[in-house]
Amino acid sequence: MPIPEEGTPAPEFALPDEKDIVHRLSDYRGKYVLLYFYPKDNTPGCTTEACNFRDDYSAYQEAGVVILGVSPDSPASHARFKAKHNLPFPLLADEGHQVCELYGVWGPKKFMGREYEGVHRTTFLIGPDGIIRKVFKKVRPAKHSAQVLAVLDELD
Repeated sequence: MPIPEEGTPAPEFALPDEKDIVHRLSDYRGKYVLLYFYPKDNTPGCTTEACNFRDDYSAYQEAGVVILGVSPDSPASHARFKAKHNLPFPLLADEGHQVCELYGVWGPKKFMGREYEGVHRTTFLIGPDGIIRKVFKKVRPAKHSAQVLAVLDELD
């Protein structure tokens, strides 16, 4: 599926977190949601991205933004990743990558000459009304949290 566009409704989903608690997008209606898709727990880029969101977490809380990370890893993998890096937000397990496909972030990738299917690092800022306000494609992990916070400042 193509990536949903800004100004369109965010696709509904239900995924378990690291504690097997199911989160639905509709649970967060009335709040901004930062839904970020990342390839794999405990890899360098994904760790950098998650830790930057962690370090800036108080700014997201002040802005009333809920952060939800999504990858194809298992709840057990998420629990280890979250504990190791003291992440204060839920990590959702999309083991069958259905939600990744629904959001258009699953597809062919290349790494060191090898081709495979995987998650394209992409983030969606979803408004309190469930409408996608901003899509961040080809995210650079080290600068991404600052990039998102700058966009949030513009929305105020």
